[in-house]
Amino acid sequence: MPLERVLERISLLKKKLDSLRPLSSAESLRLKEHLVVEWTHHSTALEGNTLNLQETRLVLLDGLTVGGKTLREHLEVVDHRDAVEWLEDAVRGAVPLTEGLVREVHRLVLKSTLPKEAGKYRRGGVRIAGSRHVPPPAGDVPSLVQGMVEVYNSMETEHPVKRAAWLHWRLVWIHPFVDGNGRTARLLMNFSLMKDGYPPAIIRKEQREHYLDALETASLKGDLEPFIRLVAGQVEESLHLYLEAVGIRKPN
Repeated sequence: MPLERVLERISLLKKKLDSLRPLSSAESLRLKEHLVVEWTHHSTALEGNTLNLQETRLVLLDGLTVGGKTLREHLEVVDHRDAVEWLEDAVRGAVPLTEGLVREVHRLVLKSTLPKEAGKYRRGGVRIAGSRHVPPPAGDVPSLVQGMVEVYNSMETEHPVKRAAWLHWRLVWIHPFVDGNGRTARLLMNFSLMKDGYPPAIIRKEQREHYLDALETASLKGDLEPFIRLVAGQVEESLHLYLEAVGIRKPN
């Protein structure tokens, strides 16, 4: 199916959701907790965190510690949850994307595990494990991030899924930080989606190879379509989750 048709289908699903009665506050809280736990688990698992979904839920919702797991793994999921909640507040406050917001999200992601680097641009070269893309020199990072923000803010006529996917890819392409680039990119992508009234796209750990391949295709060939399709699929999945909460089942 052509990409534009896929995006059109997503727009129609969102319209359908917007036209339905609002969720009850209890249902809304249940869905929010479900998505925060799923988003945090998969985003940290993509980077090697070994807490499973149930363990992540225990840490985030019950404040428990899990035997046999490192302190760092616990701190990573708590910091990610804090970053999600901060972004949800930013969406409610209609805060725009700025360079300062990009750095603040990164600061929240690394605040407990790498505090000296949290919110700070890298000062040297960096390589992405398993990728042939070589990120730009450290000296170019501040102007590239500023340029990314300006281009993103000029993309208002693009479909929200395209715009969010572009922002994610561009941050990873620049790779402005020594660590936490992937988590920050996924947080910014979902900040963009939520600002446009869409639910977050959760890239699942099982999709890791497909996800990295799509990013590599975008970085080396300038072809973002595979990555946009991947993000679109995950947005669609989240939309169906919300529709099911109001009694509309996903068609077989």
